[in-house]
Amino acid sequence: MQLDPSAFIAEPELLNALETRAIPVACESERVLFRQGDPPIGLYILCKGEVTISMATDDGKSLMSIKATSGSLLGLPGVIANQPYSLTAVACPGAQVGFIARDDFTALMQSQLPLLVKVLQVLAAEVRSARLAITHL
Repeated sequence: MQLDPSAFIAEPELLNALETRAIPVACESERVLFRQGDPPIGLYILCKGEVTISMATDDGKSLMSIKATSGSLLGLPGVIANQPYSLTAVACPGAQVGFIARDDFTALMQSQLPLLVKVLQVLAAEVRSARLAITHL
């Protein structure tokens, strides 16, 4: 299964609002941001560099792996639904990543309602990409 990496990319207005509230995540070497099945503690923003996003079966067999690029929002479905992350995200060495705790993200969305439409656009792109990938299985 192959997802389109551009499905995770947010519009600049949303990225700017999130980045001003994000805490930098050190990624001098490879760093696991979250694992499939982990509780959703927050949202990650890939500001620069690459992050490998992957999904595996329950027995560990790889289903897919792609490289997310700058401007990607990672962990969004889990944070929105308050459900475990459905993917694993590993930052490549030198990546610049920001983190926003789930409660801070929720507060931002409640205070700036126009940003919700931009969040929905990212979620919709992820759904479209997943559906397209499924049709090519």
